[in-house]
Amino acid sequence: MDKLITPLITLIFVASGSAKLLGLEFELAAFERWGYPLWFMYLTGVIEVVGGLTLWVKRLRLITSLGLNCVMIGAMATHLFNAEWPMLGAATVIFALTLVNTWRFKNISHGDKPVG
Repeated sequence: MDKLITPLITLIFVASGSAKLLGLEFELAAFERWGYPLWFMYLTGVIEVVGGLTLWVKRLRLITSLGLNCVMIGAMATHLFNAEWPMLGAATVIFALTLVNTWRFKNISHGDKPVG
């Protein structure tokens, strides 16, 4: 499982962030629907792409994983407040994956064997 979680999280965040940075129509519509400014979409895109890639930098992966947890808390809150239940479910699954990764990286940084 160790070899699947980080690549999967990277794929998810790089793809999602890239869609925001490219200004794809569905992202523009979503941020408008939520009442968020356009600059916030681009900022979120940068954070997602950089975060997804930075998970591979050993010295930064724990703090990066913690940051991606925060991104997902924001995503879950957005979907909850907008009653977007399927998207809330997807965001919750991604949040669970980032939590597992954070736990793994925490254990590795303390010298323990990877969990999972």
